[in-house]
Amino acid sequence: MKIHGKYTAVLLGGIDLTAYANNSSLDFEPDNSDVTTYGKNSHVFAAGLLNGSATVSGFYDSTKVTGPRAAIRALLGVSDVPFIHRPEGTGSGLPQDLVNCVIKKYSQTHPVADYITWSVDLQFSDDVNSTDQA
Repeated sequence: MKIHGKYTAVLLGGIDLTAYANNSSLDFEPDNSDVTTYGKNSHVFAAGLLNGSATVSGFYDSTKVTGPRAAIRALLGVSDVPFIHRPEGTGSGLPQDLVNCVIKKYSQTHPVADYITWSVDLQFSDDVNSTDQA
């Protein structure tokens, strides 16, 4: 079944950023170790540790505490920030990914002829818990 992206919900550090976000992506990138030995004509790889990251972006809002500027900047340098991504929206039985993360980068873009936007790059820290919402 196809699901429209407009239902997506994102929460970071307990703050619901859904009303400020218009794009998000999750990347799952397992490590691959080269275990090639002498005599081989091609590389041989073995699966390693899992790794992942996410990016969330949207429109800037300077609202104190709950706006993305205040909420995300307060989390810079903090370990184990909970990130929840709900690709089909919020509701019982719908899927969600929950993972602790660290913030790699927070950016703001200020074009002269358009709205200010923001983006945050997250590095996953530990396993992603992919479950249905209760």
